[in-house]
Amino acid sequence: MKLSERKRKVIFITAALFCLLPFMSAPLALLLGLAMAQLMKHPYQELNHKATNLLLKVSVVGLGFGMNVFAAMKAGKEGVLFTIASIAGVLILGYILGKVFKIERKTAYLISAGTAICGGSAIAALSPVMKAEEKDISVSLGIVFILNSVALFLFPMIGHALDLTQSQFGMWCAIAIHDTSSVVGAASKYGEEALRIATTVKLARALWIVPLAFGTAFLFKSDRCKVQLPYFIGLFILAMLANTYLPFMSVLSPYIVSIAKAGLTLTLFLIGSGLSFKVLRMVGMKPFLQGLILWLAISGASLWAIMILG
Repeated sequence: MKLSERKRKVIFITAALFCLLPFMSAPLALLLGLAMAQLMKHPYQELNHKATNLLLKVSVVGLGFGMNVFAAMKAGKEGVLFTIASIAGVLILGYILGKVFKIERKTAYLISAGTAICGGSAIAALSPVMKAEEKDISVSLGIVFILNSVALFLFPMIGHALDLTQSQFGMWCAIAIHDTSSVVGAASKYGEEALRIATTVKLARALWIVPLAFGTAFLFKSDRCKVQLPYFIGLFILAMLANTYLPFMSVLSPYIVSIAKAGLTLTLFLIGSGLSFKVLRMVGMKPFLQGLILWLAISGASLWAIMILG
């Protein structure tokens, strides 16, 4: 039965509000969004990406009010070597796979960059620098969001099966899961320490968008080096500083963090609601294989390194 636009809007808003209830988890919200994407046309399709992007940034800043700046700095330092090695490795492997599968150069590059750094944020930042076409952007975003959805369910199961510590799991999430929303969603299921480490390392990783943008402009012989800096990372740091040094924040912080977690749950619902069969069909087999191989490679290699190094 075809639903009117008004009914679709009512159903969508009701489902979104349902995701804000205390018992809703990130995976359940994502599942609900995915189900709605297949059952009805999105009533706010044009606004969905913008809303997801803004809500994610606000929620991440809110999480900063639950973190200590000294603990965050320690986690960030521990993740530097993993970050450099994994970014370089993914970009090189992505280039090789793009050639092997004969994927359009810009599409292959965006998939590699999204896997290497921070998913949709990296793709959105680099596409104007390299003058990517709409199809290149849509395909790479589709692959990132599909694999993010899988990771949100799969990673906590693997972590528990391998008996990973909170620290190990948080580091693994930050390196091997593309988008910040799914990193936080998976890590929050594992524990508070895992969430703190995963969020800090992932945001530090996102800063690599800036040097990569200059490299991208050189590779694609573009004179457009303007890139949107991830300004919300600065706000996240200010939130951590406030929580560390301002005594009265100890009263407010738990409430802010609770609201931020609810915001991230809603973010995952919005991401799921944008993954219709149309999006899945548009991706194509060869680009999807490139994204899948890259994701499996970085997931497996980083997990091995983290377990070996302790």
